[in-house]
Amino acid sequence: MLLAVFFKAYTWMTPFDEVKLIREGNQAAALSLGGALIGFSITIGSALMHTLDYQQFFAWAFGAMVIQMLAYAITTRVLNMSKDQIEANNTAFGGLLGAISISIGVINGAGIS
Repeated sequence: MLLAVFFKAYTWMTPFDEVKLIREGNQAAALSLGGALIGFSITIGSALMHTLDYQQFFAWAFGAMVIQMLAYAITTRVLNMSKDQIEANNTAFGGLLGAISISIGVINGAGIS
């Protein structure tokens, strides 16, 4: 359920329609979105293993969601070209966004343990 909420929130905040682009075969959009989902899932998995109760778990889940989205916002503002690059199917750029999201998820997950 949390992954679905994250998916909806994340795709809402991006300036392009990932699902449409992915359906059209856009690999950059798939790499970017896939990395965000994996990064968020890493934190959720760590929270499941290391928190003592639902309150802590949901606090980490909410925090992970905010941090993943904040990382995306900062990265795309610093690089100042994500919409054009993703829509142009620049897989290197999509891979970079995905890798940043996974890295953030690993750091978040490690912070819980």
